[in-house]
Amino acid sequence: MSLLASLSLPWPAAVVLASAVVLAMCIDHAFGELPARGHPVVWMGHYLGWAGRRVAPDMAADSAAAAPGDQADYRSFWLGALAWSAGAALVLIVAGGLQEYALQLPGVLAALLLGFLLKPMLAWRMLRTEVQAVELALARSLAAGRERLSWLVSRDVTTLSESGVRESAIESLAENFNDSVVAPIFWFVLLGLSGAVLYRFANTADAMWGYPGVYKGRNWQWAGKWAARADDVLSWVPARITALLLLAVCRLRGPGGGLPTLHALQLEAGRTPSPNSGWPMAAMALSLQVCLKKPQVYTLNAAGREPIPQDTERAIIYASNMALALVFIASEAIILVANVSLP
Repeated sequence: MSLLASLSLPWPAAVVLASAVVLAMCIDHAFGELPARGHPVVWMGHYLGWAGRRVAPDMAADSAAAAPGDQADYRSFWLGALAWSAGAALVLIVAGGLQEYALQLPGVLAALLLGFLLKPMLAWRMLRTEVQAVELALARSLAAGRERLSWLVSRDVTTLSESGVRESAIESLAENFNDSVVAPIFWFVLLGLSGAVLYRFANTADAMWGYPGVYKGRNWQWAGKWAARADDVLSWVPARITALLLLAVCRLRGPGGGLPTLHALQLEAGRTPSPNSGWPMAAMALSLQVCLKKPQVYTLNAAGREPIPQDTERAIIYASNMALALVFIASEAIILVANVSLP
């Protein structure tokens, strides 16, 4: 059941779906992440790890494995696509069944169960805590900041300056806010719990398989291509919503010079190689009026200043305001469509 399906939903069921969004964010705020043993995203990771060892060529064990840049490896591509599709089908079936069961319960219980089931697809509290931890570590020493940042990003942190560490943390906040909050809620609104779970599966698969070459001894050039493209497709609209929502939050500060424009956002977002991650990162750089960069890859808002500790806190405040706005918009959208469908 979803916003699209709510045209034929009883109005109370739409209220349950809308309430689930609010409850999921409240649960996230109050309790954070589930223990790893019971976390659905961890289970997805176990499956993807098991399947990945079977679809991506082991460069050490297979001397005949194609190196990145060599001819197309269609066998690995289709094995990766099949393994991804099998996992996606499984999570869709499980999520759909759980939602159907939840909607058979009395209203309050249904909303509570759906909120509890949606929560693991969201990770705003954990993201906020990790970014704050980087800033706190950086206040102790550059080495501590680099070490803590390595928990959050996959890039090489050993040569980053203090500014580089802070820039990377702010970039990660912007990019992962889309992945951990906006996109799951967007797909929940459209396709219900199945949509949120499918997105989280696709995003996890991209994080584990979506490398354009060798990673941890395995060649993902072709084995991870399907996962990478699937995540690109599912993240396309949410990434742009994240950026526009951030610009709107920034403008709520009131009129004044330096406020980001849509033209500037589009220009800066195009500087990154990713079709999606550049949008929330560019919006954050413009909103904070700072320069964010990944050495030898991209520079966002080159005219901006280097970020200072207060910018990390401002970025977290902006993201928190976006989270509140998003929950309100999503829940109201579900109920509005249901109201329109009433005779």
